[in-house]
Amino acid sequence: MMTFILFVVIFGVVVIAHEFGHFLLAKLNGIHVIEFAVGMGPTLFSVTKGETKYSVKLFPIGGACMFEGEDGQNVKENLYAEGSFSAAGVWSRIGTVVAGPLFNFVLAFVIAFAMVNMSDEFAIREPIVSQVTEDGAAAQAGIQAGDRILKLDGERVRLYQEIPLYMQTSYQPGDAIAVECERDGDRYTLMVEPKLDEETGTYLLGIMNADFVEPKGLSVIPHTWYQIRYSVKATYKSLGMMLRGDVSKDDVAGPVGIAVNVVGKTYEAAKDYGWKSVLVSMLNITLMLTVNLGIINLLPLPALDGGRLIFMIVELLRGKPVPPEKEGMVHFIGLIFFMALMVLILFNDIRNILPF
Repeated sequence: MMTFILFVVIFGVVVIAHEFGHFLLAKLNGIHVIEFAVGMGPTLFSVTKGETKYSVKLFPIGGACMFEGEDGQNVKENLYAEGSFSAAGVWSRIGTVVAGPLFNFVLAFVIAFAMVNMSDEFAIREPIVSQVTEDGAAAQAGIQAGDRILKLDGERVRLYQEIPLYMQTSYQPGDAIAVECERDGDRYTLMVEPKLDEETGTYLLGIMNADFVEPKGLSVIPHTWYQIRYSVKATYKSLGMMLRGDVSKDDVAGPVGIAVNVVGKTYEAAKDYGWKSVLVSMLNITLMLTVNLGIINLLPLPALDGGRLIFMIVELLRGKPVPPEKEGMVHFIGLIFFMALMVLILFNDIRNILPF
């Protein structure tokens, strides 16, 4: 039950932040909001205030902010009546669409800032080598305890967890990595050839880290950015792996998989250490999810915010909008595709969770 509650709260916060961004900019631009919904499926309860119906749906896995006249739907008077989405200026519509993903990143900043300020519970690890494995790749290349890792193949490193992220998402077996380090104020670059760990089947640099930092004063701001930056990197690198076909279906999780394998297991691991540990762990999951939602929604695909932006860019280039009914048909096809994808992911989640 606790896993379900935490899952609903986390998804609810992320979805509300996204849809509130759309809602707020729509109101500021004079666009009528027909419905502000949290969740999907049948309505559990709703209340209408002014022109807008606020509703909570049965399935807590999404949301919607529906505008008058969007895609030629929900038309009260005519498609271009005052307050209609289609009647708003193109820059007003662009701002309204972009505001959803933008507010996901606003939420990410708030969460990361809170986590960094709870450094007594949230371990912030700098990319400083505390120990090298004897006969490991790093030791053989000349890396020593106390070295600060600055770059991996030219890619800047700010947090220690960016090192295993690079190994999981960017490293190609057989290649040597150009590791730029700092030692006693001097910088140097060493070529490291990671070694295969037979037990885990992964390639390792052979370094360990136990250097923690507790940001104070203004240093909280850059460390807040480092946490967001890590989530962004993890998201786009994971998307890159999916596009390259480096991820199997067992590595992809939907809402059920996230609830059970991420939220549930994280809660079970953290609860013995007290409520602060649980809070920070859940904040960390929320940070990753809100960044994921923000980035994915900006992809130029039908039914996503990025897909809508493409049509508005076309409008700017050609000087007139694409007919709303035609744009709506494209987004409807995209919606059908994503709904089918969600069903497949749901069955995949169930298959991975059930013991058969």
